[in-house]
Amino acid sequence: MLTIGLTGGIGCGKSTVTQLFEKRNVPVVDADIISHTIVQSGQPALLQLQQAFGDSILLPSGALNRDYLRDLIFNNPSKKETLESILHPIIYKTMYQTLASFYYPYGILSIPLLLETKHQANIDRILVIDCPEATQIKRVKARDQLSDSMINSIMNAQCTRAFRLSQADDIITNVGSLNSLEKKVEQLHNFYLEMSAGKTK
Repeated sequence: MLTIGLTGGIGCGKSTVTQLFEKRNVPVVDADIISHTIVQSGQPALLQLQQAFGDSILLPSGALNRDYLRDLIFNNPSKKETLESILHPIIYKTMYQTLASFYYPYGILSIPLLLETKHQANIDRILVIDCPEATQIKRVKARDQLSDSMINSIMNAQCTRAFRLSQADDIITNVGSLNSLEKKVEQLHNFYLEMSAGKTK
């Protein structure tokens, strides 16, 4: 199976693009969904986080207090590193196992921090979803109601737009209409089908 690593900065429209690929029956494995699943109550990863950061990361219900954890790691690089050392190996192992369960010419791993975590080794092509930084900020404000400082912290924790684009094999610029975006996805979909056919010969 041809493996596509889809990435992009916050607010660039990764979820919209993956939905358009899924509409074409392409298997998509989303790192964000996996990361939520593995820290549900009773999961081993949640216990590891509790041991690393204390009981304050839990809500009274026993679920993960995501807001507390997010604030904690963005103000403390060493804690962020600890969090990633616990979660990333589990996330990537789960993603590859999940993708391998599908039978399709190609599959997509949607990984927001693909380049930051240097996990390109098992990926055939990197697809970057891109838009101007001002557009990113506007979209995130409308979607998540985060403060400017929190949005800037998130963007600063990600690699630069220039670096991301320099690493891309394929780029979708997401600044137009949904119809325009769908046409771009359709073009890439056909391209990946052709490429995967060549890979399996």
